[in-house]
Amino acid sequence: MLNTLAPHAHWFLRLSIASVFIYHGVGKFPNLEMMSAMLGLPIYLVLLVAIAETGGGLLILVSAFLKENLKDLGTRLASLGLIPVMIGAIALVHWPKWSFVASETHPMGGMEFQVTLILILLYLLVKGKDA
Repeated sequence: MLNTLAPHAHWFLRLSIASVFIYHGVGKFPNLEMMSAMLGLPIYLVLLVAIAETGGGLLILVSAFLKENLKDLGTRLASLGLIPVMIGAIALVHWPKWSFVASETHPMGGMEFQVTLILILLYLLVKGKDA
């Protein structure tokens, strides 16, 4: 039975990564000023992150339905665009704590979750249309 599901297993990764980025990206739009103040970044950078997260998550989903060469390009571009966002999240918010559990020094938690997302994105980047 598992062998019959194998060609569709890419959906587990696509749905999980897309849902995380779409949720976090859409959630930033109504709070751009607050996020900008919290991170000490210009509002346009927070807007770019929100667009990258939302657009990247949507592209990972949509690209699975495209023709082979566009599926490959869409999956790889979305992954390539989201990796720097996660590196920025680690550098600005989650470094150097590892555990994702919030603490007094890291109220947003450590970088464990973001590193996991980067590794999934690297998988999608390398595999492209075969993911």
